[in-house]
Amino acid sequence: MTETSSSDLTRVTYHRIYVDSQGDSHFDVVTVEQSLVQAAPPAAPFYVSGDGPASRYRFYTFEPGWIGELHPAPTRQFLALMSGAVEMETTDGAVRRFEPGDLVLLEDTSGKGHVTRNIKDEFCTFLVVPVPSA
Repeated sequence: MTETSSSDLTRVTYHRIYVDSQGDSHFDVVTVEQSLVQAAPPAAPFYVSGDGPASRYRFYTFEPGWIGELHPAPTRQFLALMSGAVEMETTDGAVRRFEPGDLVLLEDTSGKGHVTRNIKDEFCTFLVVPVPSA
């Protein structure tokens, strides 16, 4: 969920799924600070966050009705939903719906994992960026 309001363009938020010491998964919301900078002259200044490590990307596309039963993430990765809609459920019972433009960081690479469901009668596609462990 990338959110910016007209009153505070200095912050971007996204969802995160993480695992606790018992192997259960949970949601969290992370806020990233941005600063107004002249990052690409002669373009006008725009808001930029600090750099994070990433070196490759891939796409995931799920068929209509696809369900990823309880599973840990294959790697620590950002998922940016490009089309369709999904629900993700953590082992504590929390369910969140994601739509195009939403961003999720999957960090539950061990433990019980999470469930992902394609909830529309259409394909859904993610841009996936694996990131090293924090």
